[in-house]
Amino acid sequence: MKLLYAEDELALSEAVVDILTFHHYLVDAVYDGEDALAYAHMTQYDGIILDIMMPKKNGLEVLTQLRREGNRTPILLLSAKADVQDRIQGLDLGADDYLPKPFVMGELLARVRAMLRRKEEYTPDILQCGNLSLNMQSYELSSNHHSFTLPKLEYQLMEVLMLHQGQYLSTEDLLVKVWGYDTEAEIGIVWVYISYLRKRLQALQANVEIRAKRGVGYTLEVVK
Repeated sequence: MKLLYAEDELALSEAVVDILTFHHYLVDAVYDGEDALAYAHMTQYDGIILDIMMPKKNGLEVLTQLRREGNRTPILLLSAKADVQDRIQGLDLGADDYLPKPFVMGELLARVRAMLRRKEEYTPDILQCGNLSLNMQSYELSSNHHSFTLPKLEYQLMEVLMLHQGQYLSTEDLLVKVWGYDTEAEIGIVWVYISYLRKRLQALQANVEIRAKRGVGYTLEVVK
């Protein structure tokens, strides 16, 4: 299970990362709200832990933006604010749980386990668009007519497009989301993999296409 943990108190962050890693979670740690958003956009996490009081963007702002964008990753809020109204606001904005500071590590682990159990119960492993489906476990892209098991980069690009279907993503956005911030790949690699996926969709006789808008980007839409 992969988690994103956003906390600006470095000592607390290190302690929590250590305990989560010891319990076999993969953890990306960030220290402000802007980085939390950037990482959440770049990677598909199983769960997100957000401190409310952070620089640049606070946890509630990050939560609000992610939910507005359609991101349904389970989110656990942490905050020194124990007031009932703060908890209500966080939950109303779409948080799955709230843990006030100070907390004991055992309770944090229990909240994380509960959050991830709910994800397993309610989050499907299949992404759907038109007659096209993408199995997030097997990397299988299929329609009513045929199926392919996609290579890793083709799968990651298709996953991003399906998670953002109907929303245009720029070539630069796709490069970062699939190849990462530190990639040395040229921007043209995105066009190459878009071409690969378009050929897959044709072979599958999918009623879905990858549309391009000059100067804007690419989106996945059902053909009407």
